[in-house]
Amino acid sequence: MILNTYEAAATLTVGTDAFRNERKQISSQPRVLSKVAIVGGNAINECAVDLYIEDFYVGRFRNTRNGAVQVIHPDDDIIVGPHYIPPGSKLSAIIGVAPTVSPLVIVLS
Repeated sequence: MILNTYEAAATLTVGTDAFRNERKQISSQPRVLSKVAIVGGNAINECAVDLYIEDFYVGRFRNTRNGAVQVIHPDDDIIVGPHYIPPGSKLSAIIGVAPTVSPLVIVLS
């Protein structure tokens, strides 16, 4: 796993970086992104997250399951890579469509 975050819906407004408080947002080691999983929110496909590696736009991803406390299952993984992440590169998950009630879990692997 590259990075995982759990954020309350109230803090995830449009334009906010969901990874802003994560220590592993930047790493001194090279990494490879191959999967993205987003669960939580009030309804399936309710919210959208734009994923970036520095200025490189990986894509827009939506939550695949709803609920306040969700666990990531293999069915939630979206294959996106491999994308090489050079040492020192910043990962960003910018909220494009904000969740309304329940928190989001975002996992990159």
